Amino acid sequence: MTLTETVNEQIKTAMKSGDKLRLETLRSLRAGILEFEKSGVDRAMTPEDEFKILNSAAKKRKDAIEQYDAVGRADAAQQERAELAIIMEFLPAQMTEEEIRAAVAEIAAQIGAAQQSDFGKLMGAATKALKGKADGSMIQQVAKSLLGGS
Repeated sequence: MTLTETVNEQIKTAMKSGDKLRLETLRSLRAGILEFEKSGVDRAMTPEDEFKILNSAAKKRKDAIEQYDAVGRADAAQQERAELAIIMEFLPAQMTEEEIRAAVAEIAAQIGAAQQSDFGKLMGAATKALKGKADGSMIQQVAKSLLGGS
């Protein structure tokens, strides 16, 4: 089942159950899907496109959570966390920090990255290898610490 079909089915279920938060979140995902379809791209949506839409929605929620937490709006931050949890149901399971650390160390050994000047090379390879499985900022943090950065 495609992302579009899944989202549409879950919207119907959320409407029937009266789950307003889930319905709102799913509608925002559907808006992202419709935006892609109307963007003039003459091809069907690929799993990669689906991932980009989901990842973008998740990133927006994460940024909003940080901003709400910074200004002390716990209620709004909690709503964003709930929306993020719904979006994360559609994304592949994320790696833990230990798994990311092991994977980045293995990639560094494979490409011979051992010093800070190799950071760009390591980040490129690690981001490509772990795409969809790990948060980019976590990959960056692990790569910096592995190469002796801060």
